[in-house]
Amino acid sequence: MVLALAVVATRAIWLGDPAADYDEQLYSLIGLRWLDGALPYADLWDRKPAGLFALFAMAHAVGGPSPVAYQVLAMAFTLAGSLSIYELARPLADRWGALLAGIAYPLMLPLYGSHAGQSEVFFLPLLLGALYLVTSDREHLSFRRAAWAMLLGGLALQVKYTALPVCMTLGGLALLRFHRQGVQPDYLAKRALFFAAIGIAPTVLTYAIFAALGAGEAFWWANFGSFFLREGAGRWRGELPIAMIPILVSALLGLWAAVRLAPPRDSVLYASYALFAVGLVGTVFLPGTVYLYYLAALVPAAIVLALPLFASPAPLARVSVLMLFGFYALFYVGLDQAGKSADRRASVAHLSQAIAPFVDRDSECLWIFDGPSVLYTTTDSCIATRFVYPDHLNNALETNALGVDQSGEVARVLATHPSVIVTANDPLTRQNATAGQLVRNALQSDYEPLASAKLGERTVQAWRRR
Repeated sequence: MVLALAVVATRAIWLGDPAADYDEQLYSLIGLRWLDGALPYADLWDRKPAGLFALFAMAHAVGGPSPVAYQVLAMAFTLAGSLSIYELARPLADRWGALLAGIAYPLMLPLYGSHAGQSEVFFLPLLLGALYLVTSDREHLSFRRAAWAMLLGGLALQVKYTALPVCMTLGGLALLRFHRQGVQPDYLAKRALFFAAIGIAPTVLTYAIFAALGAGEAFWWANFGSFFLREGAGRWRGELPIAMIPILVSALLGLWAAVRLAPPRDSVLYASYALFAVGLVGTVFLPGTVYLYYLAALVPAAIVLALPLFASPAPLARVSVLMLFGFYALFYVGLDQAGKSADRRASVAHLSQAIAPFVDRDSECLWIFDGPSVLYTTTDSCIATRFVYPDHLNNALETNALGVDQSGEVARVLATHPSVIVTANDPLTRQNATAGQLVRNALQSDYEPLASAKLGERTVQAWRRR
């Protein structure tokens, strides 16, 4: 009950916020349009695995088109992650310490953009569940438990492929336990192959389904081919070093506590958790470009490393934990997250009301060159391109990674004369100059201002065709 209350308390601020962050707007849109018959990759393009879109589709099938549908599902997954942290902590901490660790999980996630429906919210509980299966029985790891853990890892891959380093770590931990239980090397090799097969089975099955629907090539390119062609912007840049401070402080305090205050009851188990944390680091830094929200995957890494701090009865440890929690509380209160969410809701509503009379689901389409993709949903507009996420057509890093000419696709969309075009005054990424100039030329010659609104630090502008 306490953990459930913690999850609700830390996420209720954003419940119903249609633009709480960027990416989940796209996942929601693809999930909704999938329910209407549009196929991911073939009709609406993105690199994320189909399992993620399926989660959003299921949420909307049950809860309707409102963002509340997937946000409630995200709450359920966050609670699952929190409970997993609690259970993982119990062998190393008393109930109070484990409870603090479980509360830290939903408390820290919003610091890194996982406050609404980011993919990390959905794949991290699967990985934590797999870790629990591999480590919870300290006497004997059964083959069945290990196989279920590998399946959870495979399902995590169908939410985000960069979970691969953690999946490999979990497989390695399972094999190490089997080795210690006396399993012979030839059987270990067979089990390793079997575990790998279980792990990739969900992805192979998904590919087979899309191939049967005639979209196998589109699936393969979006999921794998394009990944290696996207230009990298760097893994350690901008605000990332500063954003790492809460994670590093938590982890380092935990390691200090393990050495100075409260050596772990089970050092082998703690070492297993540390290896899991290393796998999560690999997950974050595997892509050539690291964004702030990727760091959410380090939240459970920091917590499992900090377990000796949560477990220690020493007053200094308790004070350290309270100071950490106080810092997290500043994020919610000091940065006025509730006020910012209210402003976003008002801005999206204003833009939606202005745009809706000029678009429909047939031929009068909205095109968002830069801005909140949730406007496709709130205006119930048709979509002029399968590259529906604005970043895919305006970001210079995507120039050679779409399978089509980026500027050529922008020109093609403009040639359809969208009824409304949405732009923003402050780009989020390095822009394709040619594509941007094409849009500016079209706006100058064929469009007039319709409405504008502030979203965060940016001004989003809607333009109506003359």
